Amino acid sequence: MRVLITGITGFIGAELAHKLVEEGQEVYGFVRHVVGRDLKCLDDIKDKIKLITCDTTDYFSVRNSLKKVGPEVVFHLAALSPVRLSFEHPFDYQKNTFLGTVNIVEAILDLYGVEKVRLIVASTAEVYGIQNSMSPSTEDLRLEPSSPYAVAKASMDMYMRMLFYIYDFNGVLLRNSNTFGRKYDDSFFTEYLITEMLKGNDIYIGAPDSVRDYMYVDDHVNSYLLAMKSPNAKGQVFNIAGGKGYTNKEWTLKIAEQINFPLEKIHFGEYPPGYPSRPLKSDQPYLVLDASKAQRILGWRQTMSPEEGLRKTIDYWRSKINNSKKKEISEEALEKIKEIIDSY
Repeated sequence: MRVLITGITGFIGAELAHKLVEEGQEVYGFVRHVVGRDLKCLDDIKDKIKLITCDTTDYFSVRNSLKKVGPEVVFHLAALSPVRLSFEHPFDYQKNTFLGTVNIVEAILDLYGVEKVRLIVASTAEVYGIQNSMSPSTEDLRLEPSSPYAVAKASMDMYMRMLFYIYDFNGVLLRNSNTFGRKYDDSFFTEYLITEMLKGNDIYIGAPDSVRDYMYVDDHVNSYLLAMKSPNAKGQVFNIAGGKGYTNKEWTLKIAEQINFPLEKIHFGEYPPGYPSRPLKSDQPYLVLDASKAQRILGWRQTMSPEEGLRKTIDYWRSKINNSKKKEISEEALEKIKEIIDSY
């Protein structure tokens, strides 16, 4: 099939692109023009995909780009993602996430109608926000977003559900839980813990008692593939999650145990120096999802345990950090050789 990924240079977008290429799909990706943009996450498949410059916040850019591609399936993953930064840039988050989605939807309706293209949209567990219950959230709960990021996603989420009800629109909405296994960004929680521990640096855990569930990236990507292929997914909202909660402290100690990191270097109840501020009330004490609907309708299952996923992620970052150190040593040695040669 001819498939299009918005946000193809992002964490999930790039991983999804690799899987689709493996399946033999014809893959296109929207890329916003940014001077000096790094596309290394797509280096190994750059000859097998087609990238199109598009600004999803501009309707005519979206419409013209969609017309060029003529997709059968659109995976809409483009959004600003760091939750904490949304408090400092609320307008950007609404524009990129909510308005960007409206532009995608309206361009599809204008060009192809309600049925021809399947639109699979990335919502998030964050839309549930702060609930009264301390049990896994189901898809029918009222959304209570607690950050500008989550408000933008919840707005997008509601817009999609309106389309399902009013137009019988051929779309699928996925609310995925915390996902780890990043290869190029160490600023998110799990990757931050792993890389800082491997470097021997002190660790800071600002909200040690908050509970989250986690899944490895392969299971996240698989949910998109199933949403693309399942006829029963049309017009549905699905939670995608492991369903088992861990406090931030428990998750940190799991990683520390695998790395054999000294516990005295972990500071619970403190944020890292220079970390972007976030109102304390916005931290959800419990954010775990019930994925039984996805299991029943999509046939989705968590195939990799969090512990196994952590081992894979730790091994990847350990190798990357070690290779980086070797490169630094080699460059330093070359500089010394040059100094010796220059001295003669």
